[in-house]
Amino acid sequence: MRVLYLDLGMGAAGDMLSAALFELLSGKEQEGYLSAMNHLRLDGVSVQAERSEKCGITGTHMTVLVDGSEEADVPDHAHTHVHAHHHHGLAEIHEMIGGLNLPDAVKTDAQQVYRLLAAAESHAHGVEVDQIHFHEVGEKDAVADIVSVCLLMRMIRPDKVIASPVATGSGTVRCAHGLLPVPAPATAFILKEMQIPCLSGTEGGELLTPTGAALAGFFVNAFGRMPEMTINGIGYGMGKKDFSRANCVRALLGQTTSEEDEPDGIRDEVSELSCNLDDMTPEDLSFAMNQLFEAGALDVFTTPAGMKKSRPGIVLSALCHKEQKASVIKAFFTYTTTLGIREKICQRYIMKSSFETVTLSRADFGTSAPEDRQKTASIPVKISKGYGTVQRKPEFEQVAEAAETFGVPTAEVRRKALERS
Repeated sequence: MRVLYLDLGMGAAGDMLSAALFELLSGKEQEGYLSAMNHLRLDGVSVQAERSEKCGITGTHMTVLVDGSEEADVPDHAHTHVHAHHHHGLAEIHEMIGGLNLPDAVKTDAQQVYRLLAAAESHAHGVEVDQIHFHEVGEKDAVADIVSVCLLMRMIRPDKVIASPVATGSGTVRCAHGLLPVPAPATAFILKEMQIPCLSGTEGGELLTPTGAALAGFFVNAFGRMPEMTINGIGYGMGKKDFSRANCVRALLGQTTSEEDEPDGIRDEVSELSCNLDDMTPEDLSFAMNQLFEAGALDVFTTPAGMKKSRPGIVLSALCHKEQKASVIKAFFTYTTTLGIREKICQRYIMKSSFETVTLSRADFGTSAPEDRQKTASIPVKISKGYGTVQRKPEFEQVAEAAETFGVPTAEVRRKALERS
């Protein structure tokens, strides 16, 4: 699997992401990228890749020039306005992106990123999205940054993008309306909506811009540690400011070689939440397990356990994704007698599954009266593939219904369904 890992320990901005990805290209690809970016049909905009050094590390700084000048060193959200007569709204920017000299897939990605950015600014200002307008200069700079990253991602073509938790910085940042807390409201909204793991980091000031957050939220498939892989390329995208730590985004492109790369296999991460119980009736426990499923648990199970004072008890466990963790924890405390829950992070290896429906009739099981031969039953068959294996399993509820309808054992219905799938 071709994996792109982004080290966002010093935050992210559009130009830093562009520069890091740019360094992963071959010399010929870099020329092609710069040619494409400088022939966008975006009036007055040009792009330059310049060598830059931070704390002894050499990388690339990507400079966007608008009418020959680099945008002033202010955050991208400083160019957002609620009421404006000479600024462009989201619909106009979508039209602008649609007219660029780029592949349709790149333009579609850029429009979706800008839609996320506009939604964040809309929420921050408390107005509808169509009332958000972007300053002309800042707008062109942001469009260039966004289409740049979208183009580079299409050129690199990773199978999966993983990133570290992103540093936001701390303190305040100045915008057109005054001082804002870091992360800025629009950035914080994107972090929440896209469920991006974040931390303040070691440096003060704004490290993560709304544009950087929107791009990370759109392209990153998972956040966490770098997986086991052989590294084929490394890119350093340098920011403008200097800190005690190198101000850069680092991109590592590599190839994983583990079993998770078998065709159709999936690997994901889940939380295993569990507690010990010795004072619940079986009826109450059954109800609690159902409520855990309702709260979003992927699986719920019990394990016999010997408790304190030699009491027999059980360990109640639930598996869930991080998006459902809060609701599953709440269900534990609401519907069980526990006073505490343990959490363990687990990696899962999963086969990809799909369903195929087969239709059986009474005639499939021998002779019968003519009127009975018209009876049919639809049986969904779950087909799971991955890691070099294929498994087929008819859904038992429909198998049982068909067995009752046809007056045959469930094993016969299951066998027929497998023959037809």
